[in-house]
Order: sequence, then structure tokens, then C-alpha cells
Amino acid sequence: MTSPSPINILISNDDGIFALGVRTLANTLAEAGYNITVVCPDRERSATGHGLTLHRPIRAEIVEDFFNPKITAWSCSGTPSDCVKLALSTLVETRPDIIVSGINHGSNLGTDVLYSGTVSAAMEGIIEGIPSVAISLASFSSREFQPAANFACTLVKQLDSHPFPESTLLNVNVPPVASDAIAGVMITRQGLRRYVENFEKRIDPRGKSYYWLAGELVTEIEQPDHIHLPPDIPTDVQAIQQNYITITPLQYNLTDVAGFEYLHRTRWVDTYLN
Repeated sequence: MTSPSPINILISNDDGIFALGVRTLANTLAEAGYNITVVCPDRERSATGHGLTLHRPIRAEIVEDFFNPKITAWSCSGTPSDCVKLALSTLVETRPDIIVSGINHGSNLGTDVLYSGTVSAAMEGIIEGIPSVAISLASFSSREFQPAANFACTLVKQLDSHPFPESTLLNVNVPPVASDAIAGVMITRQGLRRYVENFEKRIDPRGKSYYWLAGELVTEIEQPDHIHLPPDIPTDVQAIQQNYITITPLQYNLTDVAGFEYLHRTRWVDTYLN
């Protein structure tokens, strides 16, 4: 009797190919026996959203002596979404079974997912019908990525043994605490995070003005209700504050069901045209 083939995993991120988070993630999964290919931006590309490179060439080079020797790693000049698209169309010979994006240095909670390069890289996976995970360490100062990498390994096993009927993006945030301080794992709905945004005006050495975005997070805000889920289900924003690992299923279909039903119910278009 032959043993089953190892799972093929494609890893990307938005912190760049030499980030500690992606190295910890890739090495942990490789040591667990998975076939790992890494394709990441050649530099930090945080908050690039789902941007693509259209007006300049994309370059990719093999990276050696940074990851586990079993890992094939590529550095790409494009965005996180570019990395996944290029990997799927050109760089990997075998279609990956799962795509994992991260481990991001900083959380991706609530409306952060709309801007996140980490989440966008994973979203490319479900657009192509591949189960995908975006995983983030909910701290910019902590460098303890191993608990998040260990959980990613557990999650990959779960996805292998209990696959989703349709491609689903799981957005995972891990609290920046020791493993024994993690309260548990919670399935959450997407919450809301707002920022007080301020563009600081500065002057460069040539005397020309430029602007620097310096937003401040507003954490104490009421979390919104969901049109389909009961309000007693915690949001990712709420659960991470209690040291839970949060798992939030996401999809790329942004159709507003409530808005759609309202337009039909009120015959809004007919009224407008007449």
C-alpha cells in the first residue's frame, strides 16, 4: 500500500521574502513534512491591497540559504497578488493544495482586510479555487512567530482532513502571547476598526513638501451587527482582545444582500428612471 502524497503548499506574504514571519512559517511546515514553495515580494509591500503590476516588468529570482533546504523560494519584484498569480501560472510545476499567506507582522482585523496585502495574496487563492489561509501575529513589536506557525501547521492538517465544500479564505489572527496564555480558538465574524488619519506635511532636503500618513487606531468603538449572523457572535476585534486565536471566513463576493433586497423591494431603479 502506497502512502499518500505530501500536501503541496504555496506560501506568500506582504512583509517581504526575508521577513522572520514567513521564514518561521515555511520552515515549520517543511519540518512537518509538507512540500513548500515560497514566492514573496522582494521588499515590504504592506497595505498594497489587491494591487497588480501592469506598467513595468515583474522579475523573480531564486533565494538560497535563507529557508530550510527542502524549500524552493522565490523573490518577486511585484505585489503580494502578483506573487501568487506568477507562482500559479509560471513558477510552480504542481498546483498547490493550499495557499498560506503570512505570518504577517501585525494584525489584520476588521476592515484591515480591505487594505491588507497578506489577505489579498490569500484571496488570489480562492479566486483560483484553492483553499487559502491568511495568518497574522497581532503585534508590530513581538517577534515570537512560533506559536502562530504551530497553529498554521495544525490548521493545515484540519483543512486536509476536513476540506471545505467550496474554496474558502480563513483569516487568522494570533494574539502575541506565549502558547500557554492563548485562551483558545474562536470562530468570529469580521469586526470594525477605525483610524484617526492624519497626513503630516514635511519638507524634503530640496525644500519641496511631501505628506506622510500617520494614522492612530481607535479601538473603543461599538462593533456592527451582521446581516446574517446573530449579534452574540464575537467579532475578530473583540476576540483577539481576550487572547483568542480568531478564525474569520472571508469571500471575495462583495454583493450587499440587504442593499440588493432593498432595491428590489422598493423598485428603486424604476422610480429613479421614471
